[in-house]
Amino acid sequence: MLRPLTAALAAALCALPALAQAGEGNVPRFAEDPYTSTYEPVAAAPVLIRGATVLTGTGERLDGADVLMEGGRIRAVGQGLAAPEGAQVVDGTGKWVTPGIIDVHSHLGVYPSPGVRAHSDGNEMTNPVTAHVWAEHSVWPQDPGFAAALAGGVTSLQILPGSANLVGGRGVTLKNVHSTTVQGMKFPGAPHGLKMACGENPKRVYGQKSGPATRMGNMAGYRAAFIDAAEYLGKHQSSAESSNRRGRGDAGGSNGPGKRDLKLDTLAGAINGDVLVHIHCYRADEIAQMLDLAQEFNFQVAAFHHGVEAYKLADELAQANTCAALWADWWGFKMEALDGIQENVALVDRPEGSCAIVHSDSGEGIQRLNQEAAKVIASARRAGMEIAPERAIRWLTANPARSMGIADQVGTLEAGKMADVVLWNGNPFSSYALAENVWIDGALLYDRANPALQPRSDFVLGFGSKGGAR
Repeated sequence: MLRPLTAALAAALCALPALAQAGEGNVPRFAEDPYTSTYEPVAAAPVLIRGATVLTGTGERLDGADVLMEGGRIRAVGQGLAAPEGAQVVDGTGKWVTPGIIDVHSHLGVYPSPGVRAHSDGNEMTNPVTAHVWAEHSVWPQDPGFAAALAGGVTSLQILPGSANLVGGRGVTLKNVHSTTVQGMKFPGAPHGLKMACGENPKRVYGQKSGPATRMGNMAGYRAAFIDAAEYLGKHQSSAESSNRRGRGDAGGSNGPGKRDLKLDTLAGAINGDVLVHIHCYRADEIAQMLDLAQEFNFQVAAFHHGVEAYKLADELAQANTCAALWADWWGFKMEALDGIQENVALVDRPEGSCAIVHSDSGEGIQRLNQEAAKVIASARRAGMEIAPERAIRWLTANPARSMGIADQVGTLEAGKMADVVLWNGNPFSSYALAENVWIDGALLYDRANPALQPRSDFVLGFGSKGGAR
């Protein structure tokens, strides 16, 4: 908003760049990151959660099961696991365990709390195409919203620029940990996202300036930008690779000579598959237009965001290996958001190979994404669609991870993955569910019963204390 799977799943994952790319040495120009992650997991003893109901995020529900975390990773999930020496044992009886929640669309840090103009750093409204700006350079790590989201079970999130522009800039994926620097929060090896926007926002912001003033102007603007990017990409490929100019798997072909252009770096990275494309787009006809644009320039759309009419194109989105990040029940607040239905997420979720996501785009909604997903389950039930918790949890964990290119590290409780885990006091899709404990990389970073493990940013230290002094 503008404001101050299965075999098919595996195939889709292959279409997105893997984290391993960052460590292979031959990093394309478009994936280079001079502001690399300095995140270091907190050291922690092994943890064994015993006897809980476990939603693995892979589509399984395990009753009376255990989850073992060790060395920052999931070591095992199953019944009757033995506790390693020195392990903390947590009684999970009557409780539920899920992977950490992942929000694919957040503006925490770029529109932090309190929401004052001095903090409004999410929209670079100076040109319709600002692909050169990076959201991470606006993130304020002291935003109290990060801690509030952690209390809601959010362990990773993508911070995106706003939607004022046709191309708003790069997003960044963060671990939801306290740090004085954004680099200390950056998810190691996660690819950048690219924020684009359809429809009313760009034409409203630029319609009285230099344009675009119409949707056809929007489309012309995207095409002009990608024509420049395709030419730039071609110039920066070696002759050996020039025959595959637009190939997304062409990871090594982007370090040729020539002056860098930060704007075209990002757009070329999108064509090349190094930067994952996320598009704010409400109407079905515009979503279809953007899929055509992607086909014209041979790039993959990782996810459409806010698609209140995505249900009209559920099959097409699945066939395109494209996710849809959606609200449970927000629509009607402007013309392009008029034709929403409460069954939207459930219908997008139906086709084989689909990738439905429940996202927040809200500093408040991110605190209860489990309840947002629960609304979808209830709406689907009223329409005759029964959705089990083991399927619905993927809207909050596995599917956003897939769209963000981090599914090989998080999103499911599988051996070897990062130990980002939430212990709930009951069914997470109940109105009464609360996250009791949140582990990130196996370290307990939130404990509802222990105020010492309820992080507060430096910004709020002193508020509420005697005398109100800071």
